[in-house]
Amino acid sequence: MSKLPFELFLALRYLRPKRTFVSVITLISILGVALGVAVLIIVISVMSGFDHDLRDKILGFNAHLTVSQPGQTMKNYADVEKLISQNPNVIGVSPFVLGPVLVETEGDTNHPALQDAPMMRGVDPATEGKVSRLPNYIIAGKFDLSGRGIIIGSDFADNLHLAVGDHLSIYSVREIKKMKQAYDNKEDEMILSDDYEIRGIFQSGYYEYDARVVVVSLENAQDLYDLNDSVHGLFVMLKDPYQATQVKGQLTHSLGGNYYVSTWMEQNSGILNALIVEKNVMFYLLFFIVLVAALCILSAQITFVIQKTREIGMLKALGAARLQISAIFIFQSAVIGIIGVASGLGFGMLALTYRNEFLHFMNRLTGFELFPQSVYGFSGLPAIIAPKDVAIICISSFVICVLGGLLPAIRAGRLKPVEALRYE
Repeated sequence: MSKLPFELFLALRYLRPKRTFVSVITLISILGVALGVAVLIIVISVMSGFDHDLRDKILGFNAHLTVSQPGQTMKNYADVEKLISQNPNVIGVSPFVLGPVLVETEGDTNHPALQDAPMMRGVDPATEGKVSRLPNYIIAGKFDLSGRGIIIGSDFADNLHLAVGDHLSIYSVREIKKMKQAYDNKEDEMILSDDYEIRGIFQSGYYEYDARVVVVSLENAQDLYDLNDSVHGLFVMLKDPYQATQVKGQLTHSLGGNYYVSTWMEQNSGILNALIVEKNVMFYLLFFIVLVAALCILSAQITFVIQKTREIGMLKALGAARLQISAIFIFQSAVIGIIGVASGLGFGMLALTYRNEFLHFMNRLTGFELFPQSVYGFSGLPAIIAPKDVAIICISSFVICVLGGLLPAIRAGRLKPVEALRYE
């Protein structure tokens, strides 16, 4: 004798696989729920990983706050640096020069000279470690900017076939202005570039930085941009990067209206907001897979109620209450939901665990890169399994499955014994 409530006992018995149309629809419903849950977990986890890793790369390479003077360079930056350092939330301040330059490799008889136009970042080697993790990103050579030393990104080095010890010619804004002036005056003047030695290669893990940024000393950057003893601004590192907006208000008040303070969130608002919007949109779109599965459950339960009309009539005649009859079909929908959600959860976790292995396999199988680093900026497929997101997906999917069988269950409970047994 089973110790289960007879409603649950009958629900489980009716769900035993049989070669009927209802069983096929039930199986499709379970697969639909499993697929919807798995895809939702995979996509939301990957999007969360994107957001987390992108923020980590941005905060590792860039400072939390940037202080500048709009329309002019900052000449008294040492005094401003002292004033900023007095804020209790600030743990590091460093001057910088930032702007585009034209570079050219040496070239030889076998390899012609290559050109590129990266962003040059002039930093103070003594204080750069206080506002970024750039010194820790060196994978070849060392963080040495003395003399005519330069640090380049790993992808930049690969693109121009460069290694530690090679030399780069840098044409700054000053040289480009001289070239234009000589051309306008129709003068035949030789413009010499500045020659730099590659002392180190860094890898931040974010393609935009590794392929588009070169780093020189602050003095060399000032010389390249004819800044004398002024800089473009100050990088500021905080104890908590998510307090940047609050500290921005404090510094704006203490520095006055001649200075502009921007946060790392404002500087990267476009891509960060796009990720949040895309994550939300993907959640709602993919949730329709679960809704389709719920419709399959609804269809299966309607057909099942019609097939079991005689049994429902007999149960009602034997004294079964309306709620007990409805509970049989609600339990059926719940069991389908539990099996589907559990299967989807397991498959989703498995797919996330081996996501990069599967990605590499698909790359080899298809012959092209499905997740190009140059487009997405990451060498691997990031993912973060957030328990809150997983719980929302699983619980909401289960509730929808139960609701999918609610209407047929109510209809079954309302059947009268005489009507159910009329033609028996």
